[in-house]
Parts: sequence; C-alpha cells; structure tokens
Amino acid sequence: MKKADIGLVGLAVMGENLVLNMESKGFTVAVWNRSVAKVDEFLEGRGAGKRLIGAGDLGGLVDSLDSPRKVMMMVKAGRAVDETIEKLLPLLSPGDVIIDGGNSNYEDTIRRSSLVESKGLLYVGTGVSGGEEGALLGPSIMPGGSAAAWPLVKPIFRAIAAKVDGDVPCCDWLGSDGAGHFVKMVHNGIEYGDMQIIAEAYWLMKEVLGLSHEAMGKAFESWNRGDLGSYLIEITRDIMGTKDGDGSPLVERILDAAGQKGTGKWTGAAALDAGVPLTLIAEAVFARCLSSAKDERMAASKVYPGRGGRIPETKAASLLEDLGKALYAAKIVSYAQGYLLLREASKEHGWKLDFGGIALLWRGGCIIRSVFLGKIKEAFDKDASLPNLLLDPFFSAKVKEAEAGWRRVVVAAVEAGIPVPAISSALSYFDGFRSERLPANLLQAQRDYFGAHTYERTDRPRGEFYHTNWTGRGGSTVSSTYDA
Repeated sequence: MKKADIGLVGLAVMGENLVLNMESKGFTVAVWNRSVAKVDEFLEGRGAGKRLIGAGDLGGLVDSLDSPRKVMMMVKAGRAVDETIEKLLPLLSPGDVIIDGGNSNYEDTIRRSSLVESKGLLYVGTGVSGGEEGALLGPSIMPGGSAAAWPLVKPIFRAIAAKVDGDVPCCDWLGSDGAGHFVKMVHNGIEYGDMQIIAEAYWLMKEVLGLSHEAMGKAFESWNRGDLGSYLIEITRDIMGTKDGDGSPLVERILDAAGQKGTGKWTGAAALDAGVPLTLIAEAVFARCLSSAKDERMAASKVYPGRGGRIPETKAASLLEDLGKALYAAKIVSYAQGYLLLREASKEHGWKLDFGGIALLWRGGCIIRSVFLGKIKEAFDKDASLPNLLLDPFFSAKVKEAEAGWRRVVVAAVEAGIPVPAISSALSYFDGFRSERLPANLLQAQRDYFGAHTYERTDRPRGEFYHTNWTGRGGSTVSSTYDA
C-alpha cells in the first residue's frame, strides 16, 4: 500500500477540511484523532473512497508515512500541543517534521521549535486562516520555523493554499521559529479591528441614521464594490439580509455579548511589550470585553438613559457617505499599526519579514482578504523600509480625502451617545501621529518632579538628560532611565 505524504492529528472541522483539501490536490493523507471513533466516522463519511489512511494510534500514523515523515497537528492551542509533541518525539527520526497548524502563541512556538530541533527533528509553526471554508477550498497559510523544513512542506502547503492573480499561492516562508504564528497573531488582531469598525458602522446606521436592514445591506453592498471591498464587508451584507423564522432580521435576535479566543489579546500584549501604539486593535479587544458585561450594562442603562441621536432624514445620505470614508480611514490606521508591530518583532527576532509579501499572503483565503491589501503590497514594493503606511502617498491621499467626514462621524456618534471606540481611537492616533508636538513634555516634567526621572530639552541635543530640583528640597540624584 502506498504510504501517506503527510499525517494529520485532530479531526475537528478545520482538520477534516484540510485533509479533504490535501486529498483533492493529489496527496495521500494519514489521519488520527484522540477519539479513534472519530477516525472511523470520518473515513466512512466525508472521507469515504478517498486517498486517506486511518490510524488507531499515533504509532500507526507515523508508520503509515513516507520518509521524511511530516505530521501536522490541528489540536487546541496550549497543553494539547505540548502533549502531542511529547508523544511524537520518540516515534520520529532525525529529519522528520512536526507541524503545528493551530492558533498557538508565538512564544510557545519559539520554545517548541528549540525543543524539537534539539532532538534532531524539524518544526513548523504555521498560521492557517480562512475558517472552515478556507481550510476546504484554499486558506492563507503563514509558515515559519526550521528553514530545512520548508522544501519538505512547500509542495503541499502551496498546493492547498488560496490563489490570487491567476495562480499565485497565498503561502510563503516567513522566518525562523515563531515567525509564522506571530504573523497569524497580527492577522487576527487586524481581524478584530476590522470586525469592530464594521460593527460600529452598523450601529451608527441603525441608531443614528435610522436605516432599515435592507438599506444597510445595500450600503454594505455598495462599499463592497469599491475601496472597502473585502470578505468581512461581503458577509456583513449577507448578514443584514438574513431573516429569522418569523421574517425579522436574525442579527437582532443575537445576544450582544461577543466571545474571543485570545489572539487579539495576545496582539495587544505583544504591542505593549514592544512599545507599539496598537490603539485600534486594543480598543477592539476591550470592546468585546465590555460587551460581555451584559448584566452590568443593562443595569447601567437604567441609571444613565440613552441620549437618542436620530438625525434628520435629509442629512442621512451625507453622513452615510462620511461613514464609508471613516471606515476606510480607520482601516488604514489599523493596518499601519499592525505593520508597526510586525516591523518591531522582525527586528527583535531577526525574522527579516517581507512586509509586501505578507500583504500578498492575506489577499486570498483569509478572513481579512480585501482589495485594500494589494495597495499595501504596492506601498512596500515602492519602499521596503516604509516606516508607516500613513506616509505612503496613496494612503496619505486617501486619509486626507476621508478626514473631514471621519471627524463628522465621530462627532455625530459622541453627540448621540453611541460608542465608537475603534473608529475614534484611530482618529486620535492619526491626530497624534501627525502632531509635531504633543503634551508629553508635561508628562516628562511630572515624572521628573515626583521621581527624578529626568527629561531631554528642546534646546539641547537628543540623548542628553536633565533634572530640575522642582521643590528646592531635592538633591542632584536622579532615577535610572528606561524605555517601556
């Protein structure tokens, strides 16, 4: 019997669909699941009659693989990954490859990569984005890890990945150890931001513009045909048109308490560690946290009744146009911040990330796929060392065009008492970024006053630090300086 090209551990929906995707591209796949009954169920159901080999245990899975053996784990992030690796290590030989295709924290991937390589094996931590449908029909794949593993997994990964511009796969090698999972983490953070600004736009349409769900669907459809064209705008259009059993809009029957799996939080934490102002994504994460406090919000709504902010119908069309511009400008800020984090991580870990190439990986298959990403690739193709997307001529022109409407949207939301944390924080970041001077001089004076933390002067060279005895009771001793 022909041996399998790759083995896959974990037959949840993503695992099943990746197996079927691989098989449809001509690969033979061995499968194992901790609950062995799931293997039989899959082989007798969706996998019936296909080039699949079922295994009763991990040893059987490994024995069924062609050498060098490649085992891909699609299990829950955390302890389950470590436990599976521990069981695989004694079964594999030097040169074999262990692949983690789940949403693992990149720091765990760095640790696991070091462990697996110390045993003479190769390790790949890869992001896989696109949800169930992407896994089946073509996801965005973001691999990193042991460089020697790339030639071994490349034919499979590129075959099953989404394709753009004819036949260009949304899959390329990103760098050593945790690079792939870091890029996937930032992707998910941007996804949080995109979803939040779209949700804020929907709420403004409903509560301030007074639009029907049919009209909202038409607005999203119109945006999807233009600069905002993307998977998330497209599915939002579909959601607006979906009815419940009684014909009412289904979206209004869904409880307003959002869940999360942690990748957005990881992105925010990584930004704090790196000192990168990832404000929009952080607000998107906090917005989900606030939404989960449903009981407290219901109680507060009785103490603080809503203001009510429905605008005259004659002004609705104009504000709707402004809202589209605000969405686009906020989206630019979200990606600008995400790429700042990628740049800092690339420098810190020596990954040498290709920023234009990452935009290409995200153009197909993944949740944040959009026409917008082609412009990001063009920006980095023109200037690989571009410090911030807001400084690219194309994006700066778009922000300038959107700015007035963006401000009107935030003002309308504030006056109506409608929270727009992501759209407004993006505007605040933009205003801070474009400001030659900020009030941080007062912060430095305060820090020096109470803690002798010192400050730099505008009339002296950068890098020289000074301390003032503000009270007359202090001495000349100063605190050590550090950067967050």
